[in-house]
This record gives sequence, structure tokens and C-alpha cells, in this order.
Amino acid sequence: MEPKDTYAVILAGGSGQRFWPLSRNHKPKQLLELFGETTLLEETVLRLEGVVPPEKVLIVTNALQKPGVLEIAARCGVPEENVVAEPERRDTAPAIAFATGWVAARNPDAVMIVLSSDQRIADHASFRGVISTAVDAAAGDTAIVTIGVKPTWACPGYGYIELGAAIGEPAAGVREVVRFREKPSPDVAEGFLRQGGFVWNAGMFIWSAATARNELAQHCPELALFIDNIVANGDPLAVLASEFGALPKISIDFALMEKAARVLNVEATFDWDDVGSWISVAKYLNKDSGDNLSNVDVTTIESTGNIVFSQDGDPTNISLLGVDDLIVVRTKDALLVADKNKADHIKKLIDLLPENLH
Repeated sequence: MEPKDTYAVILAGGSGQRFWPLSRNHKPKQLLELFGETTLLEETVLRLEGVVPPEKVLIVTNALQKPGVLEIAARCGVPEENVVAEPERRDTAPAIAFATGWVAARNPDAVMIVLSSDQRIADHASFRGVISTAVDAAAGDTAIVTIGVKPTWACPGYGYIELGAAIGEPAAGVREVVRFREKPSPDVAEGFLRQGGFVWNAGMFIWSAATARNELAQHCPELALFIDNIVANGDPLAVLASEFGALPKISIDFALMEKAARVLNVEATFDWDDVGSWISVAKYLNKDSGDNLSNVDVTTIESTGNIVFSQDGDPTNISLLGVDDLIVVRTKDALLVADKNKADHIKKLIDLLPENLH
């Protein structure tokens, strides 16, 4: 598969509410510089270097976040016209259907790589190798291809993929997918690890545009018709504006992945983190003798296991006295103090806040 026949679609419209107060509606986690001087979205584009050229990258976002996405796209060489805002939120399947039409209108035989914009992967070389293997598998088969991450613990917060027989040389890491398993209970997740043959679903999908259209025609005809109209019309944005709002709200997992006739998996050999909450970010921060993790200097007495993050590394002193297992996040206009064990509940605060803090 020549590079000119391969496109990448990056979904960049997530809200990232678990990262409030740093994350806001107009600037969620994929647009933040959480791990240095580059954003998660920028990293997503850059690690495609050598696999997909910037002019073949489509970024799908929303109107509120589009200005920030355009700024990052420009830094990465992605053309302005390749950044498209959904008219409204309809979940992942309609967004991916639009992208499939956008690609198919350019090359109906192209292979598409569908990625999230908010995952952290440090080993770009291994990522490129795995993705190239997946592209070759998708180009030579009518299968849909996923990327699976070998579990390091029995996480109940991820979807799982049950693997079957190897395809081709075992060293290539390509295997049949038996079925997708939804986020399990902790006990069920422990059973998956004991049994073996399960990987985390990384939310990366690779397929030919033709395969995606054929599968959607069988399993979600509304989306297939939407794609056909984009290809026939010749103006993807016009079809997006007129038809997108009537599409069903459905995830790509339910619309396609769990129903597809043939799915293959390539196991990731790279590090992977979906950076789902402040707990995820903490592992990349500096640790002191009390197991407090922070991006700035913190003064502590009898305080352990806390997470402290200050926007832009603001040097204003933060001191902790006699407190354990807190999340403390300070921005220019807000301060969060939360129980670390309730990190996933931070998004519940959003609706209670003044509008200017959303």
C-alpha cells in the first residue's frame, strides 16, 4: 500500500471534562500541553510521519474547538480545509462515516486509519511499525483491523477484545477477533487476564473505505446512505450540513465493530495510555518522598499520595498540611480540591459551575 493510498482520520471533538479546571469546552485535554510543549493532538499527527502525509490527514472536531484545532493543524502542516467541525454531537459513528465519505470521494480504494486525538504514545517508531502492519492487513483483506494493547492489569474501565487464531506469520502479531467485550466488572477482568488471549481495545481502526461502506450498508444503512451521498454530491461539507443532524447517535463499536463479518487485530508493541483522568496524568509528574506527585514545587507536612498540578507551572507556592490522597489543580480562574478516589466524578461538577468556567 503506497502512502498516497492511505489516509488518517483523527477524532478531536471530545470534551475532556475529567480534566477540569484545566480542560474547558473550547480547550479540552487533546488541545492541552499536559506533557511538555506539544499537545496530545499534535503528537497524534506527528507520529503518523512516514505513514500518512499531512495533506492526507482529516481532523474532525466541533465548532467550539475548531479554532484551537486549526492552530495545531497549521503547526503540523495539515491543510486548513482538512479540519472539519461537526454541526452537532452525534457520537463516533456519524463522525467516522463522514470521514469515510470524505476519503472515498478522493479514492474509493484508499485505506483509512481512524485514531483518537487524546492518547499518549511515546514510542513513535513502534507505533508506525504496528500501524503499517495494520494498513497492509486491511489493504489485502476485506477485514476491519483493530489495534489491541496487552493488558498490564485487570482494568474494568477499558473494553476488551478476545483474540482467535493467528493470521500469517505469528511474529507479525495479526490475529482474528473472536468478539468484543464491553467494560467488565473487576472480577471478570481478572478472569480475562488469567485466561489469556484478551487485549485492551485501543480505539484505533484501520479499514479500506470500500470495506467500511459494505459493512455499514449491512449493519447501519443510514450511515451508508450518508457516505454514498457525500461521494455522489462532490461537496462533503454541504452534505454534512444538510444531513448530519438527522443521523443516529451511535458509537462506531455498536454501529460497526461488534457486527462486522471479519475483524482482525494487531497487537501493539508500543506504550499506550488513554489519559482518562488526573490519575493518569499523575504518573508523568515528579514524585517527592511522601509519594506526592506534582508539576511544581510543593511544601508538605504529614501529607502523602496527593496530586498537584498548576497551570503553566505557576511558581506560586502550594502547601499541604496533614492531607492525603487529594487532587489539587490550580488554573488562572479556578481551583479544584478533590478526593483522588473520586477522580472520575469531577465531570459532575461542570453543570453546577458558572458558565464562564465550563
